[in-house]
Amino acid sequence: MNKLSIRDLEMTGKRVFIRVDFNVPLENDRVSDNTRIRETLPTLRLAIERGARLVLASHLGRPKGKVDPKYSLVPVAGRLRELLGKHVEFAPDCVGADAEAKSKALKNGDVLLLENVRYHPQEEANDPEFSKQLAALCDGIFVCDAFGSAHRAHASVVGITKFVRQAAAGLLMEKELAYLGKAISNPERPFVSVLGGAKVSDKIEVVQNLMKLADAMLIGGAMAYTFLKSEGKPVGKSLVENDRLDLARGLLDLARSRKFKLLLPVDHVVAESPDSTTTKTTDIANIPDGWMGLDVGPKTVALFGQEIAKARTIVWNGPLGMFEKPAFAQGTLGIAKAVAAATKAGATSIIGGGDSVAAVEQARVADQISHISTGGGASLEFLAGEKLPGVEALTDRPGYRKDA
Repeated sequence: MNKLSIRDLEMTGKRVFIRVDFNVPLENDRVSDNTRIRETLPTLRLAIERGARLVLASHLGRPKGKVDPKYSLVPVAGRLRELLGKHVEFAPDCVGADAEAKSKALKNGDVLLLENVRYHPQEEANDPEFSKQLAALCDGIFVCDAFGSAHRAHASVVGITKFVRQAAAGLLMEKELAYLGKAISNPERPFVSVLGGAKVSDKIEVVQNLMKLADAMLIGGAMAYTFLKSEGKPVGKSLVENDRLDLARGLLDLARSRKFKLLLPVDHVVAESPDSTTTKTTDIANIPDGWMGLDVGPKTVALFGQEIAKARTIVWNGPLGMFEKPAFAQGTLGIAKAVAAATKAGATSIIGGGDSVAAVEQARVADQISHISTGGGASLEFLAGEKLPGVEALTDRPGYRKDA
């Protein structure tokens, strides 16, 4: 990695502003899934061990620039105390006199969590004055460990870097960039990409970029029906983006002209609606009129599984069916198990996107995956070959030249 790392910093006795991604689900004012908090603990513990004074900032949900108690980080502070096993001070605002006083009162190894940065409209506007106020809470040292927000040019991610001496990557950010960076710059081959989800339009750039980088692409989920319809295949009333048919046909033609292996489902589980209790498994061509495809079928799982078994690098983003409903979960769970088996056989597997992560957890193979990305949108943009503002804004390592 060509950016400064938290490992490179002298932090003893210094207030260090750490942008974390504590955008976690809450139920009844309690954190219902603490994965994102746990993932950043190595960074926090390293800073604590080195005698830093930690000022933590995060967003939670979309409060639209206003104070909204349902998006408060108070429950997160409580969960963080339990996970860290130490007191975490809380500031009811992320800027202003109280936050400054609390940051100045910190001793070595102390932790302060600020209230939701998105309570201020200036956060998403990347306002310089607001960025300067955030920077006033530290001693010129900023650490970004929020990979899930790295594609956002917001004040607490990008703007603040203009008002500090050093802006470094945290350990989670480093890990994300190492895995995803290797996948798109120097993957072990064969490199197989698995793409699912609802819309082709969400993943056009990813499909185009991975077609240049991967050795095979396996497409499932609702987005597969736009490709299938573009080739004149019957799709019943499956979800289709009719305004993207020409684009899908063009991508399939491009794959053929390059002799690139792009596989679509050969069978599927169909029903009259997602809520229907009656389902059928048919070949793609045999979908009954008025029915819709809601999961890939067993032949597709076997076909995709053969490619996955041969892979040395696997990148998966998006479920292959409406897996949140048990009747349409088997395809996605089957692929999750195939990816886990390939990983056990020596492949590197990277999974991004909340639904894909939920799928490997549901299949109980999450601990058998090489890397589970905490950033859905950020990992998609990275895989599409785009630069992430939150990464670009970090300080270059000494001696690194971008034009070298």
